Amino acid sequence: MRFGRLAGPGRVELAEAPVPHAGVGEVVVSLAACGVCGTDLEKLRGNYRSAGLIGHEPVGRVSQLGSGVEGLSLGDRVFVHHHVPCYACEVCARGDYTFCPTYAKTNIDPGGFAESFRVPQENVSRKAVLRLSDSVDWESGALLEPAACAYTAIRKVGLPEHATAFVLGLGPVGLLYGRLLRSLGAAWVGGTEVSPLRRAAAERGGFDVTVDPREAGAARAAVDRATGGRGVDLAVVAVGPPSVARDATQIVRRGGTVNLFGLPEAGSRLDADLQDLYLRGVRLIPSYATTEPDIVEVHRRLASGDLRVSDLITHRIPLDRLDEAFRLAGRPDEAVKVVVTGPAW
Repeated sequence: MRFGRLAGPGRVELAEAPVPHAGVGEVVVSLAACGVCGTDLEKLRGNYRSAGLIGHEPVGRVSQLGSGVEGLSLGDRVFVHHHVPCYACEVCARGDYTFCPTYAKTNIDPGGFAESFRVPQENVSRKAVLRLSDSVDWESGALLEPAACAYTAIRKVGLPEHATAFVLGLGPVGLLYGRLLRSLGAAWVGGTEVSPLRRAAAERGGFDVTVDPREAGAARAAVDRATGGRGVDLAVVAVGPPSVARDATQIVRRGGTVNLFGLPEAGSRLDADLQDLYLRGVRLIPSYATTEPDIVEVHRRLASGDLRVSDLITHRIPLDRLDEAFRLAGRPDEAVKVVVTGPAW
């Protein structure tokens, strides 16, 4: 079978591997679709310290069941989460599940960009294989993981009632973040984005206003108009450049929160007036990844129609054109969300 892998800086390729076999407690899934994530792009560029397997937003059909697997059947439509915590260590006991030492060590084999992939026993036993509702199509299912990452972040920062929020960077996950904010009761949501295509996607789903960050003072002016000059309750840094994180600290209200959500480059530094942040009581809260309970909640919202996401997918590229999918995903003026399709599509 074919699967996608990194082939050196700036290169992704298709390779051949045997069809995986489901061992005890394991599952094999035939790929329907897998989104190209910003993290995949950063791995391709060499900007991610944990640059291992690629593809972690997969949906497909169960094609093999190992002995001892319960609750799943051959042919089930499923979403598979690639990482799971141990739920037993002291980090997990504090509720910091995505920072569990086990979390990043678990993964699907050989990654989500594969005609078939094996789900290890650890993932299966910890409910990382989620049966999709009939009302959740493949495209919406392929956005479960990034949407759940946003949901985890929102839950972690604690969204005030009738909150005002501003998302800096409207890539696919920034757009999902804004839509979730509105579905959870935010009163006003704004955002910055260079790409007109992505600003349009924001304005048709959840965002009250978007501005081009290259327009000096535009973000501050939009926030001031919406909040009477107080600043937003929540500023979300959904892209990596440190200058964006600094901008976020300047538009948040006294006692407000900056959510460090997008992946920064390794070695990047925050240049901010720490005394100003101290005197204004600004909270800086990072949020990384997601876990099964939040994926289940986002799935419930998709199934009920409370959350709509499939319109964010602008391109569906078959696995044999994986390099093209990566090129498109890295061109924000041409694409919002790109998914790679497999044999179960």
